[in-house]
Amino acid sequence: MRILIADDHPFTLMGTKAFVESLGYKVEDVCSNGITAFNLISSHQPAVAILDINMPGMDGLEVLEKVYRLKLLTRVILLTMHKEMTIFRKANQWGVAGYILKENAQEELQKCIEIVKKGGQYISKNLENDLVIDTHSGSQNYPIERLTFTEKKVLELIAQQKTSKQIADMLFISEKTVEGHRTSIIQKLELPKEKNILLIWATRYFK
Repeated sequence: MRILIADDHPFTLMGTKAFVESLGYKVEDVCSNGITAFNLISSHQPAVAILDINMPGMDGLEVLEKVYRLKLLTRVILLTMHKEMTIFRKANQWGVAGYILKENAQEELQKCIEIVKKGGQYISKNLENDLVIDTHSGSQNYPIERLTFTEKKVLELIAQQKTSKQIADMLFISEKTVEGHRTSIIQKLELPKEKNILLIWATRYFK
C-alpha cells in the first residue's frame, strides 16, 4: 500500500514518515505544501494521503475537498492540532477517512491506517471530548462556515490588524494570494464593498 505524507513542519513530516515506515508501509511521497500534495495525489494516486491541515499553498481541507469532488480513490487522513467543531464538520462533509489530533497521533495512527485501508473511517477516540464547540456558530454568524481554513486564518490575522504583506509572510503565500482571499471572504460573507469592511467585521467577530 502506497502512502503520501504532507506537513509543512520538517520534523513532524520526517517523524511521521519514519513511524509509518516502521509499521511496514511504503511512503511513496513526502511534501510540505498542499499544492504539491494535491498534484502528487492526482498523478501517483496513493492509497492513503496523511495531511496536515495548516499548510501553505493549499490547506489540507482544500486538498480533501478536491479529492472528494474529483472522486479520486485516495483516502485522506487529516492530522491536526485544531479542535474546532466547524473544521471537523467540514472534513466529514468532504469524506475524510481519518481525523486525528497530533497530540494523539503516536497512539492512534497505526489503528487509523489499518481501519482506513479496509475502507472504514477512523475518528480519534479523544475527539468527542476535545472538540471545541464554535462559540460563534449562532445563526447570525453562519456564513463563517462557508470560508476555507486558510480564509479563516486570513480573517483572524485581519482582526489582529495585520497588513496583507504581514499575512502573506506569516502564511507563506504571496500578497496577491492574500488579496484574492480578501475578495473571496467579502463575497462569501456578503459584505458591502466599503473601505476597511473586513477589518470592521473581523474585529467584531473575533472580539
